[in-house]
Amino acid sequence: MANKMKALRTAGALAVAALALASCGTASGSNTGGNGAATPAKTEIGAGEGKVSILAWPGYVEDGSNDPKVDWVSAFEKESGCQVEFKPFGTSDEAVTLMRTGQYDVISASGDASLRLIAGGDVQEVNTELLKNYADVYPFLKDKAWNTVDGKNYGMPHGWGANLLMYRSDKVTPAPTSWSAVFDDAAKNTGKVTAYDSPIYIADAALYLMKHKPELGIKNPYALDATQLAAAVELLKEQRKHVGEYWSDVVKEVQSFASGSSLVGTTWQVGANIAKADGTKVETVLPEEGATGWSDTWMISSKTKSPNCSYKWLDYIASPAANAQVAEYFGESPANPKACELTKDKKHCETFHSGDASYAEKIWYWTTPVKKCVDGRTDATCTDYSEWTKAWTEIKG
Repeated sequence: MANKMKALRTAGALAVAALALASCGTASGSNTGGNGAATPAKTEIGAGEGKVSILAWPGYVEDGSNDPKVDWVSAFEKESGCQVEFKPFGTSDEAVTLMRTGQYDVISASGDASLRLIAGGDVQEVNTELLKNYADVYPFLKDKAWNTVDGKNYGMPHGWGANLLMYRSDKVTPAPTSWSAVFDDAAKNTGKVTAYDSPIYIADAALYLMKHKPELGIKNPYALDATQLAAAVELLKEQRKHVGEYWSDVVKEVQSFASGSSLVGTTWQVGANIAKADGTKVETVLPEEGATGWSDTWMISSKTKSPNCSYKWLDYIASPAANAQVAEYFGESPANPKACELTKDKKHCETFHSGDASYAEKIWYWTTPVKKCVDGRTDATCTDYSEWTKAWTEIKG
């Protein structure tokens, strides 16, 4: 069932579909609740309202119905008195659309969705002082561009991971150490290079250019002006000549590596784990340029009718016991280091590089591209996600 949940998410969870929403243009940090009135952060958590409606990735809210051995929801319900109503989603775009209906209290948002929700006033500022487990969360997940705007924090960090370079160790020699294996040197494995199928993959090209063409002035792979975006698009068009297939389902990607259809390309650690378990000779590396990555954040709707239960969920899901269960079942690094002591697989956190600050510093976590340059520039206008979507369509033809 764990692999089934991983497959459910990878079937579309992090593959961002085409988007042309006006709210992608800015991220002002407004917290309006959709009616123009500011929603102040809570100052205390009262008694639970009796229920909480949660919108999340499959595998994040398990109550034993999928697998009797996997259940952290029941303990929360008993402890808080808040009954959980759960709605899974398959993509970040779907998540944003559903959250904007105002029907859900809490959402697990990846970095490619969280800024859209903040900009649209769909989620509220969170008073982290009311969350006792927040203090234990890894520092490198706090106060980041995807969960904090204008000094206001909008949620509780959850799991995280890097987009790694995977290769067939029995067919690709010497072992690659750079993303050049899928860009400038892609011709060496032409037709058997694989790339992530999403506009957000443009950031991978931008990261490569940031290191290899410093004259472009790229300081953040999610903050690209028109000239910088054009350079990334050009690189990806050249790469396309050597790409055998683009992937959005990591299970299918694993099968492609097993068959030999793919020999080198981007992946997630869970994909490498599945491949190795199936006997495929693959290895992964965090290239010398660093990598993009993803980090999820639990956020509370600005329209919630259950603010107390919502806060209780945010605190509970980051507790050592619950965070350990989610991270291990889903296949990711936990946000709370104390969770590492409670995973059944004692090497889980080692496998997913939990707490490795030097490793984490090399990761540029997914952030929704917006017109306000998140690299600090005030004399330039950056391209937003809708422009990236148009560019991705152009790249793939």
